[in-house]
Amino acid sequence: MHGGAVLGTPAEAWARRQPSLSFDYVPADVLARAEWALKDRRQAMLEEYDLALAWADLHGEPPAVEVEGGDRLVRLGGLGTPLVRDLCLEELAVARSEHVHATRSLLADLLDLRHRLPRLWVAVQGLRVEPWVARKIASLSRRLDRDAVALVDVAVAEAVGLSHGRLLELAEAKIIEADTAARATELADARLLKGAWVTGTRHDAPAGLRDVFARIEAADAVWLDATLQRVADLLATDPDRRATHHPELGPTPTRDELRAAAFGWLARPHDLADLLGLLDTQADDQQQNRQSRQGHRRRAVLFVHLHQSALHGASGVARSTTLGPLLLDQVRHLLRHAHVDLTPVIDLNTGASVNGYEHPEAVKQRTLLRTLVPAFPHATGTEASRVDHDHAVPYDPLGPPGQTGDHNDAPLTRHNHRAKTHLGYQVRQLAPGTYLWTTPRGLHRLVNHTGTHHLTDDDLDLIRRIHAA
Repeated sequence: MHGGAVLGTPAEAWARRQPSLSFDYVPADVLARAEWALKDRRQAMLEEYDLALAWADLHGEPPAVEVEGGDRLVRLGGLGTPLVRDLCLEELAVARSEHVHATRSLLADLLDLRHRLPRLWVAVQGLRVEPWVARKIASLSRRLDRDAVALVDVAVAEAVGLSHGRLLELAEAKIIEADTAARATELADARLLKGAWVTGTRHDAPAGLRDVFARIEAADAVWLDATLQRVADLLATDPDRRATHHPELGPTPTRDELRAAAFGWLARPHDLADLLGLLDTQADDQQQNRQSRQGHRRRAVLFVHLHQSALHGASGVARSTTLGPLLLDQVRHLLRHAHVDLTPVIDLNTGASVNGYEHPEAVKQRTLLRTLVPAFPHATGTEASRVDHDHAVPYDPLGPPGQTGDHNDAPLTRHNHRAKTHLGYQVRQLAPGTYLWTTPRGLHRLVNHTGTHHLTDDDLDLIRRIHAA
C-alpha cells in the first residue's frame, strides 16, 4: 500500500505507462523527447555519482579506534585521490543493490575523475559525455602519475564531441604516449598469451566441422584477414576452381563459406602460393622462383598521424584510423610483410578543385585525412574506408567550373548518403572538414575533426552570421 492506493505488479505499472507513448505524437515530439531522455538518463546517473562521492567524503577520516582486521583507510583510485575507509563500501553497495566490488570500482573511477581528470569530470557534469565512457577512461589511466594523467585529461576534455569509440581510442593513444615504457612492457607480456588451438571432437559440434581459435600479433591478424579475403575473392570469381576444390559450396556460396574455404587453403601452402600467383611454373631455378615471390608481395599504404618530433627519434605514438594507437615499433612490425613506399607528407592546408563530377583521389585522400571518419553526425572510424564522396552543394552539370574539390566533399557511408538523398537532410560545408547538418525534423549538428556537437539557437545564429553568403 502507498498513500491508500495499491501499486500493483510491475507489469501492471508498465501497462499504466503505455498511454504516454500515444499515437498522437508527431515525429518532432519523438525526437525532442529522445533528446530529453538522453539528458535525463545522464542527469540521473550524475545524481548517483554525486551521492557516491558524498559517501566517500563522509568516510575520509581514519577510524576512531584501529583494531586488527577492522576499518582502515585505503586508496581506491589512482595517485592523488583521497583515502576512504574500507568498510564503508558494503553499506553503500547494499543501498545500490550491487556487489561491493562494483561499488569499489565505481568509487575508484569517480575519485579519479574528480581529482585526476577534472576537465573530463566537468564535461560529465555538463552532460556532454556518456558517464560510462568517462569511467572507462578513468580506469584505463589509473596507473599513470598525476602529471601524466593531466595530459590525458586535457586532450580528452577537448574532444568530448567524438563518438564513444573514437574518444576511447584517443584516450588510449594519450595514455600510451604518456608512458610508452609501460606500453612496451604490456606488449611484451601479451606475447606470452599468444597461441593457436584446434578443438577436439565434441559431441555437440556440427557434423564434420572443427573450431579453430588463435590469439596472434595484431600485425599478423591484419595480414591474415587480408589474405583470407583475397583467396575468398579468387574463389568467388573462379567457378571452375571452386567446383574442383570445393564442390560442397554449391553455385552461390556465402561470404562466410568462402572465407572458411579460404582458411583451409592455409593448410596447403604450395597450392595457396600457386593460387595467389606466387610461384612461376616456368622457372625451375630457385633464384628465379624467389624473385617471382618477391615480385608478388603485397603493397601496403598506411596513413598514420604523429608528431614531427617522432621523425627525429623522440618517443611517440602513431594513430591509425583503422588500427588505433600504435607504438612506432608496432608500425614497423605491421609493415614487415609488404613493400613499403614512402610518400611526401600531405599538406592539409592546401586544396584543389576540378571541373568534372568525380572527386579525384588526391581530394578524397585529403578529405579523409581531415575528417578521419565519415562526415555524418556521430560517425565512427570503422566506416571510413567505405564511403561515397558526396557534393555538399549538389553538382550542377550546367554550373560554374571547379564545383568538385576540397571545398565541396562530404564523405558519407552509402546508408548515410541514401538518407541525405531521399529524406531531406541538409548539409553545408563551412570549411574543409567542417560540416553543418540539419535533419529533416530540424535538429542541428556541427561535425568536424573533434566530433559531433549539439548547437543551441545562439550557436546556430552565430555560425550563420559568420558564414553568411
